[in-house]
Amino acid sequence: MPEPVPGQIRVGVKAAGVGPWDALIREGRSGVSQMLPLTLGSDVAGIVDSLGKNVSGFRVGDEVYGLTNPQFTGAYAEYCVASDASMASKPKSLNFIDAASAPVVAVTAWQMLFDYGHAVAGQKVLVQGGAGNVGAYAVQLARNAGLQVIATASSRDIG
Repeated sequence: MPEPVPGQIRVGVKAAGVGPWDALIREGRSGVSQMLPLTLGSDVAGIVDSLGKNVSGFRVGDEVYGLTNPQFTGAYAEYCVASDASMASKPKSLNFIDAASAPVVAVTAWQMLFDYGHAVAGQKVLVQGGAGNVGAYAVQLARNAGLQVIATASSRDIG
């Protein structure tokens, strides 16, 4: 059973997302150093089971979702520990499976638009691959931020 250290919460895993980064980590091609034994999985949704010291904003029994850690590991288990800063309360409108599918792709879209692109309301943004995982989030985040969105998609994605 993993034990949370200060700033971490332990989550009883209800669902874990699966992404291409998991294959890169398994193959040793992620660029992120890993220690063995290794449990894959970064995106997680579940119920807070235990709190480390100095954790605020969460209580045992809270439904949460987010990322486990900077190594993108640990979610493919019954319990995982995660930084409290990388977790959020699970929206009531999402079930655990839907919540676990969002974190990495949603954060990637946010980073590209706002952290790196510095997009602000009123600007135009072109989203390449707007029907893909990250692209679909980018379109929604940009629209919600008041950006004019133009997106591309393959004819295979129409339907």
